[in-house]
Amino acid sequence: MLIGLIADTHGFFDPRVPPAFHGVDLILHAGDIGSTEVLTALGKISSVKAVAGNNDLHLAGLGLPVHVDLAVAGSRIHLVHRLRDAAPLEGTAVVVYGHSHKAVVAESDGRLYVNPGAAGRVGFHQEITVALLYLDQEVSRAEIVCLGPRKPAGAGTSD
Repeated sequence: MLIGLIADTHGFFDPRVPPAFHGVDLILHAGDIGSTEVLTALGKISSVKAVAGNNDLHLAGLGLPVHVDLAVAGSRIHLVHRLRDAAPLEGTAVVVYGHSHKAVVAESDGRLYVNPGAAGRVGFHQEITVALLYLDQEVSRAEIVCLGPRKPAGAGTSD
């Protein structure tokens, strides 16, 4: 199973996301979404599960939970915005988080930790990144996908 991972869009849907997520079975958004329009656009690509980020609080968290636990393709996934708020269930194989705007793929204590980086225009990051998570019964692996430089607001694409 192929899962698209995205975080920290801050209300911006980058037109480079759909080609990067071509063929994904599910999309997980790790918070700081910024608008329902981002979720709607992602929903045109595939089914979406999302959590609220700290910057979504002014939007009443978009009605989303702080964390979600999923069972996908025989693997448990914990989705959260800030890693410090993570509370994975026993047997969780993958923790997906955002917040730092720093792309990470790391293993610790038998779990895969993935931060897809940031896909929005707000923050210190210079590159727009997302991630792809490959799941099967025995192996989970992830890769960071760089979509190119962050474009400043008003640079040819709309927010």
